[in-house]
Amino acid sequence: MSRRVVGVTLDNLEHLPKRCRKCVFWELAPHLKEQAEEYGQTDFEKEAWVSSVLLEWGSCGRIIYVDNVPAGYAMYAPPSAVPRAVAFPTAPVSADAVLLTALRVLPEFERGGLGRVLVQAVAKDLTRRGVKAIEAFSDASIDDEAGCVIPANFLLSVGFKTVRPHPRWPRLRLELRTALSWKEDVEAALERLLGTVTITGVGSAEPSLRPA
Repeated sequence: MSRRVVGVTLDNLEHLPKRCRKCVFWELAPHLKEQAEEYGQTDFEKEAWVSSVLLEWGSCGRIIYVDNVPAGYAMYAPPSAVPRAVAFPTAPVSADAVLLTALRVLPEFERGGLGRVLVQAVAKDLTRRGVKAIEAFSDASIDDEAGCVIPANFLLSVGFKTVRPHPRWPRLRLELRTALSWKEDVEAALERLLGTVTITGVGSAEPSLRPA
């Protein structure tokens, strides 16, 4: 089984789950969302939002594929680009954070760790771009699994911490300096160690090559 994660673009936007492809819960203010739904233009509005964020800010999503089949996705953006963000009782998002708006793994691919992989992929992208933290409005209920807000239990399980509690919509935060997995830390340490060993080996071998 092969897995790969790529950035969301206008070319692969159709690989989002059908319902999510047309959902503009985060992308439009509530009254504009209702208008778009009334006139059947949500798919156009979604594409327009992604295009705008890509042009003005950069990458704003990740799609994960399993054996070349779309298995899940995540979306994120600066809070200023997310109209719905101001509607939550636990707003505003911290000034140093990017808002994770959506993360979903398709039912047939659940319990395979793909959600954690998506969070790590988002963290890698934002760390490279100098972002200090990811925040998310979460859903603390246990009944609305198919909603547009990421379940709090999932986010807590992958390292997010509560920064503003609420009985239904707590705001959670992930510090990016702690977001790398233990595997990545070990790999980085091994690279440093092997580099040191290689240099030491070369240096210690040189005297034996000189004439006595």
